[in-house]
Amino acid sequence: MMALHNIGAMLVAMSMAIAASAQAAPKPLFASNDTLRLTIRGPIAQVTRSNVQSRTPRNAVLVVPGASPETHAIQLSPRGLTRLKPDVCQFPPLRVRFQAAPGPGSVFSGQKTLKLVTHCQAASSFQKHLLLEYTAYRLYNHITPASFRARLATIDYVDEANRPITSRLGFFIEDIDDAASRNAMRHAVTGDSVPRARLSPADAARVAMFEYMIGNLDWSVRAGPKGERCCHNSRLIERATGGNFVPVPYDFDYSGLVGAPYAVAPDGTSSVRDRRYQGFCAHNAEALAMAPMLRSQRGPLLAVLDQVPLDEPDRRRARAYLDGFFGDIADDRKAAAKLFKSCLR
Repeated sequence: MMALHNIGAMLVAMSMAIAASAQAAPKPLFASNDTLRLTIRGPIAQVTRSNVQSRTPRNAVLVVPGASPETHAIQLSPRGLTRLKPDVCQFPPLRVRFQAAPGPGSVFSGQKTLKLVTHCQAASSFQKHLLLEYTAYRLYNHITPASFRARLATIDYVDEANRPITSRLGFFIEDIDDAASRNAMRHAVTGDSVPRARLSPADAARVAMFEYMIGNLDWSVRAGPKGERCCHNSRLIERATGGNFVPVPYDFDYSGLVGAPYAVAPDGTSSVRDRRYQGFCAHNAEALAMAPMLRSQRGPLLAVLDQVPLDEPDRRRARAYLDGFFGDIADDRKAAAKLFKSCLR
């Protein structure tokens, strides 16, 4: 095992060094973690109406108030899988498409189409689930630049007559092409599945360790949902010269950290808060090599919670849940015994 561990450590170190050296600055929207204040005006009820299954875009306007206000013509459409179902979300996630390129001085400069994660339900309690999912993105940003950046916003939704509908938190997710470009890579277009051998062992192991940390079982780095391209709640990026794929995970609402009320525990678990390692057994050495790095980052990772506007009870519960992960990987022997019994062959 020691030889495998040493090889895994070398691969992990090489992967992290390459990623760090290749990282470029994000576009303005994702260059800051400050919470934006926005207004979206348009046919909100028609876009979000639960009995409408059409994803037809509708014209709307996005306004950025302030000393240098911005007004952008956009198109809004509902998106998602589970959260698009009317019995799950009254207010589904949205896709925001700019009808004209925002100018160079705009916070949205360089953006064309963005995913917007919304509050799902009117109840104020749903804000904590949104903030905890946003926290998951921030946690993975801290671990690796090969991750989707996210930007939190307080959004005033108003109808076409400028009458208020609701004001809720939401967050934008970086486009996959931008995330790839920031890492000197490109989005890898694949079929519905990819061979395990095409995955970077160190990067695939890192995703598996992170998903275990937040208690997420709703993902795959090898295959997509039936009828869709690879991969389920992750995307693959690659270097222009080819080589192994680097998975980039997203959509963490089914994780134990987030604890969304609609999340369903998969077979073999009694709760969405149950952790089960879903990395590949062939990548165990790389996963074990990742454990010391994650242990060393416990303080900074938990400090991410302090940067998110969570209520204190929710922050304490999230901290306790993450501390459960650090207990599982307290040393290499415990990590191997706890995680690898469920690895995928």
